[in-house]
Formats: sequence, C-alpha cells, structure tokens
Amino acid sequence: MAGTALVTGGSGYIAGFLIRQLIDNGWTVHATVRSLKREPEVRGWLNVDNDRLKFFAADLEHDAGWAEAIAACTHVAHVASPFPMSVPTHADELVIPAREGALRALRFARAAGIQRFVLTSSMAAIAYGHGKGARMNTEADWTNLDDPDVMPYVRSKTVAERAARDWVAAEGGDMEFASVNPAAVFGPLLSDDLSTSIEVVKQLLEGKVPMCPDVGFGIVDVRDVADLHYRALTAPGIRDERYVCSGPFLKMIDVADILRDNLGPQARKVPTKKMPNWILRALSIVRPELKQLVAELGNVRGGDSRHAMKTLGWTMRPPEEALLATAHSLIERGVVKV
Repeated sequence: MAGTALVTGGSGYIAGFLIRQLIDNGWTVHATVRSLKREPEVRGWLNVDNDRLKFFAADLEHDAGWAEAIAACTHVAHVASPFPMSVPTHADELVIPAREGALRALRFARAAGIQRFVLTSSMAAIAYGHGKGARMNTEADWTNLDDPDVMPYVRSKTVAERAARDWVAAEGGDMEFASVNPAAVFGPLLSDDLSTSIEVVKQLLEGKVPMCPDVGFGIVDVRDVADLHYRALTAPGIRDERYVCSGPFLKMIDVADILRDNLGPQARKVPTKKMPNWILRALSIVRPELKQLVAELGNVRGGDSRHAMKTLGWTMRPPEEALLATAHSLIERGVVKV
C-alpha cells in the first residue's frame, strides 16, 4: 500500500523521520512548512527522493495553503504543534494554535476526502493532573485540566486532542482517526534545529545542570515514534484509536548515569549528584520557569505501550540507545563542545 500523504510540520524532528519512512516505502509526501524559504535546507537534511516530496507553505493559524497542500492526498499525519523552549506568559499562547491547527487540518482533510488522519498528540494529554506519586498510564487516561499545576504545553496537547476527537465524532463522517501519544523523544538528529527534549541531553553534556532534580520522563526513540505513526497511517481497520508511545520512565539522574557510563571523557561535565528538593524550590522563587519542575518533583508518569505492540506489531529501542544516539549526534555535529 502506498499513496500520497500530507505531513504537517515538515521541518520538525518527528516529521523528518516519518517523511523518510513514507518515501522509503513508496509514498509521495506533501509537507507543510511555515515558510518555503526553508525548503532547500529541509530537503538537504532529509536526503530523500526529491521527486516524491513536495513542500507547501501553511501554518496552524491561517487557512492559506492548506487546500493546496492536501490536494491529491489520501492520508494525513498532523505532526505540527507549538512546543516552545520557554514557558509562555499565558497558556492560550499554546492552547489556541494547537487546538485551532488540529481543527483546521481536520476540516481541510474532510473536504479533501482523506481516508485516514493521524494526530501527533503526547503523553502530556494522558499523564498529568492525577496527583503526586507513581502511576502507569494507558490510552484510557486523560490529563486532568482542573489541576492548577498543569503546564501550558500539557494543557495545549490535551485540549487539542480532545477537540480533535470531539470534532471527528460529530463531523468526521467516514474518515478514520487515530492519535499517537509520545513521551520525551530522543535519538539521532537530522539537523541542528533542536527539539525541546533534545535540549535536556545538550544541557547535561554542557554541564549547565550542576545537579539533577528529582524529575523524569518516559523515553522513546524518534525512529520508533515515526514508525508508530507509519503503522497507524497504514494498518487496516483503524478507527478512533489511541496509542501510548513511551518506553521506560527515567529520572534525570538515570539519564546522567547513562551518559557518563557510556561516553567516557566526553561526559566529564555531566552531573553526578541529585539536587535536593529544597534547592529547586528556592531557585524557583527567582526563576519562575522552574516552578513547573517543582510541581513534578518525585512524580513517575509511566506509559504502558502494550496496546500499540499487540495491535500494530510495534517495537521500541532501549532508552540507552535513544539517549546515546542523541549525545553522539550533538557531539559529531559540534552542537556540544566536549
């Protein structure tokens, strides 16, 4: 099976590997970017059959370009969503474009007669607002938006996925829908345009984190995230599915230990100690962006990926492979000087 698929956010980390996998399997890909000025750069690092790849200018907040981008497509992977490095002043700075972008893509997909639509959601839409402590989450779980500690990015992914699912139920007709909900995504880099999760490894290698706070995240390799998207796009009989996409939950000190145990002198700046909780709380008084980390102290937000494994035959690389691929890429590209 091969057709023509629209991949939104075509210059992004997950999208790049998905585009590669689609083209390697005979698909033609339409990719959206906010500006066509980036097309030569993105084509350069994707390094695929250019005859099978077309770029279109479109963004999450405007209709312009969407009809052209989706024309002749049979499938859509809506990967684009805002994920800033810093905490926005107001949650709506993320919530509105994430929600409206998903709904805009869905409306154009229905108008174009798209067969299947796969939304890149997040464990952020599943695992938060459930109180302190350890918890293993499944596809049945939803982030509780009534919790005041829910961060703007987490809120945006939750609102966007709920809005998308409500729209599909009411307006989607015969269009098949699924979401993929990744945890923190690591792995090899295609470009020097770093995703937010990659910054974690970068800062550890650069010694910018003197001690590791008691926080963590589920880890999954970008190549496996792309593969799950591909399977969700192409497997028969999928409708209204949701796929947790997460490997083991590791604390920051676990990540630091993996880097130091495997990189030798290249990891000499990586911290060796845990940060006492009181230090992070004190720092958050003068650096408000750290308050979101304070809310996560001690939590374990695991994700159970067995549904994707059982129904789609999906597998994951071990977290060590994903983290070390990130570190090697950062060093080889000269993004991190060790």
